[in-house]
Amino acid sequence: MRIIPAIDIIDGKCVRLSKGDYNTKKVYNQNPLEVAKEFEAHGIQYLHLVDLDGAKSKHIVNHRVLETIASKTSLQIDFGGGLKSDEDLHIAFESGAEQITGGSIAVKDRETFLGWLSTYGKDKIILGADANNERVAVSGWQEESDLELTPFVQHYQSEGIQYVICTDISKDGMLQGPAFDLYQKILNQTKKGLNLIASGGISTFDELPKLAEIGCEGTIIGKAIYEGKISLKQLEHYILENG
Repeated sequence: MRIIPAIDIIDGKCVRLSKGDYNTKKVYNQNPLEVAKEFEAHGIQYLHLVDLDGAKSKHIVNHRVLETIASKTSLQIDFGGGLKSDEDLHIAFESGAEQITGGSIAVKDRETFLGWLSTYGKDKIILGADANNERVAVSGWQEESDLELTPFVQHYQSEGIQYVICTDISKDGMLQGPAFDLYQKILNQTKKGLNLIASGGISTFDELPKLAEIGCEGTIIGKAIYEGKISLKQLEHYILENG
């Protein structure tokens, strides 16, 4: 299972929110590159970079941060937050993103999202399937749609999507454990070959083997690292043992 630390960006700084609420913003580092380099120094190869300003503005904002991290580390970055147009995608890939994540766009403008899948290929486009009460949430989690989560994932899998990041919003940033049952349900009800990436609520190192056992292809870890609940040393050992 891939270990994918998260860096969320507001005003060019590394922050974390709880349940996607901008009022809960906590700044952890003024310099996201420093954080990324520390991840890299501990054997981490992947990074989940979220443009929270972009998610609010509905267009890419922090592409300079992406460009800096991509050019000064060897991390493979998946980038998301407010990607709404072909131009946004072009900027993200030009700035060094390995993959991009589309969430709200997959709900609100299916045609554009499927166009990206067709243009860039299934290795480059991740479906962001974030949910509250198993209903898909959009617009930086400010809105809940009437779409049910599992059928939403099933539909896009039938369209060729291979990578899905799923966040249970009620768990995000709460350090109370991930949505094991939800991930099990999605994997039970989708075809084999789906790369499901768990996100939200990771609080202890012991949860990682459980997610791997369920069949998650990757897990995104944010606040647990920043609050010292999981050390980079532990992650380094996990990667060495399981790599």
